[in-house]
Amino acid sequence: MDHQREGRDVGVDLAAVARLLADGTRADFCLALLDGRAWTATELARHAGVAASSATEHLNVLVRGGLLVEERHGRHRYLRMADPRVMALIESLAALAPRHTPRPRSLSGSGRQRALARARLCYNHLAGELGLAVTDSMAARGLLEWGADPSLTAEGAAWLHDLGIALPDASRRPLVRACLDWAERRPHLGGAVGAAICGHALASGWLTRIGTTRALALTDLGRHELRDHLGQPATTELPPWDREAD
Repeated sequence: MDHQREGRDVGVDLAAVARLLADGTRADFCLALLDGRAWTATELARHAGVAASSATEHLNVLVRGGLLVEERHGRHRYLRMADPRVMALIESLAALAPRHTPRPRSLSGSGRQRALARARLCYNHLAGELGLAVTDSMAARGLLEWGADPSLTAEGAAWLHDLGIALPDASRRPLVRACLDWAERRPHLGGAVGAAICGHALASGWLTRIGTTRALALTDLGRHELRDHLGQPATTELPPWDREAD
């Protein structure tokens, strides 16, 4: 039996990673941290509705397991995702997980759910209905090759240059990556190009963050700019964001 087990052993303890996310509280923490920001332990405890002592215990497990890293500033302890690979893992697992519509605790909770479905940060790129609309529009205009091996076309590179969006120098991060949207169950644009476009949209006032969540609102300026630069009605058909989500 030991010999058979040794033969099956490939040196990768996948079950250890699965155990990290098998607890609902730890999974909630990871989903919250998909916004790419660092959260305090207190904020995460409040988000998950657990006691501070319980949150600390779960966060320590995630840090030891390599999914999160911590930073200390004075008395405050901040937690964030360890790296983009962890972000991609959580997004992929969320896309495979059974779907259910959580019952909002309040009217504002319902507004937040609608806002997240419309547009949200997925690490540092755009997700939700708006993220898919932008991706579809870029593919339709020939700015992206959106197939089994997605890539930025020469037209896409020129389009980014005309918008004043600079891409990073060569790095280990792919320029274009298809990131499976956990809510819509189809891929949106990730990678360095997706991050650059989202960063430009936020810096230029096309998008604005809604409160302290990872939900984003498309501004009137953003509607105008996306219509002009992408020319697809889908980018302007999202209903205006609901201020009760803030």
